[in-house]
Amino acid sequence: MNDDLTVLGIESSCDDTAAAVLRGREILSSVVMGQAELHAAFGGVVPEIAARAHAEKLDHAVEAALAQAGVELRALDAIAVTAGPGLIGGVLSGVMCAKGLAAATGKPLIGVNHLAGHALTPRLTDGLGFPYLMLLVSGGHCQFLVVRGPEEFTRLGGTIDDAPGEAFDKVAKLLGLAQPGGPVVEAEARRGDPKRFALPRPLLDRPGCDMSFSGLKTAVLRARDALVTEKGGITAQDRADICASFQAAVADVLAEKTRRALALAPGMGALAVAGGVAANGTIRAALETVAAQDRATFVAPPLKLCTDNAAMIAWAGAELFAGGQRDGMDLAARPRWPLDQTSTPMLGGGKRGAKA
Repeated sequence: MNDDLTVLGIESSCDDTAAAVLRGREILSSVVMGQAELHAAFGGVVPEIAARAHAEKLDHAVEAALAQAGVELRALDAIAVTAGPGLIGGVLSGVMCAKGLAAATGKPLIGVNHLAGHALTPRLTDGLGFPYLMLLVSGGHCQFLVVRGPEEFTRLGGTIDDAPGEAFDKVAKLLGLAQPGGPVVEAEARRGDPKRFALPRPLLDRPGCDMSFSGLKTAVLRARDALVTEKGGITAQDRADICASFQAAVADVLAEKTRRALALAPGMGALAVAGGVAANGTIRAALETVAAQDRATFVAPPLKLCTDNAAMIAWAGAELFAGGQRDGMDLAARPRWPLDQTSTPMLGGGKRGAKA
C-alpha cells in the first residue's frame, strides 16, 4: 500500500463521534467526541439521542481532524466511513456526512465494516501480516476470526447472546455504577477479591469456541440479591468483590476459549485482540499468558485504539482502497453486517439481514 495515501476516516456507529486523518500508517489526527453525559441518566445508550448528537457533531469532528492534521480536503486521496454495523441512526449520519464530502470534493468514497476496522487495527499499529487469529471483543460483539485479508474473515466461534462489553455495562447497572460499565467495573475490581463469589464460567463444559455471558450477568444479580436479603444492602467492599469475581469469570472464559481457537487455527503465529473490552488490563494479561503458552506473538493495540475511533476506519478504508474498492452515492447504511459472509449467523437474522 502507498505510504503517502492520505485518508479521512469517519466513525459514528454507536455513541462516539469520531474523525481521523491517516497518511500511510501515520495517524496525523484522531478526534473522538463522546456522548457519555447525554446517556448517563438512562443507564445505557439511547439510539435516538445518539443519532441526534452525531448529526450535530460530525462536521465539527471532521473539521477538527483536518485542522489537527494540517490537511485540506482537496489533499485527501479518499474518504472512508463506517457503513455498518451499528445503531442505524448513527451509521446513517456518518454515511450521509461522508457522501456530502465526497460529492463536494470528488474524492473516492469507501464504505467500511466497523468490525473490520477493529480486526485490521493490528496491521496499522504493528504491521501484522496476514493471516492471524483475532479476538474481537467489544460492547456489542465477541468473536474469534481468522483474518486472511481486508475482506477475508473466517469465524471460529463467538458469543451466542450478550457480548462481554454488554455484560460489563449490565453488571455496572445492577450495582448502581456509572456507564459505560467497562472501565468502572474494572476500577472497582482492583479493590476486590476475585475469589469471594463462585460465579459460573459458561460453556466451558462444551467443546468449541462459542461463548455465553448472559447467565453470568444473571449470577451477579443473584449474588447481589442474596446480599441484600441477608444484610439489607451491599457495602462498598461487597460491590468491589462482585466486580472482581465477575471480571475474573469473564477473563477465564475468554482465556480458555482463546486456547481452543489457537488449537483450531494452528500456524497463525499471532494472536491479536481488539475492541473496547481489550482495554481491560486483567483480560489483556490473561490473553497474553495464553499466547505465550502457545508460543504465539501477542498483539494488542494501544488502549486509545481499542475503543471506537476513526483512525481504524481510515486504515481499513485505505486497505480497501488499495485493493480497488470504490463506493458510489448509493452506499447504504447497514445495521447488521457480519464479517464472515459464509458461516451460519450466530444470532439469527431478519429483514435487515444476519446479526452476526
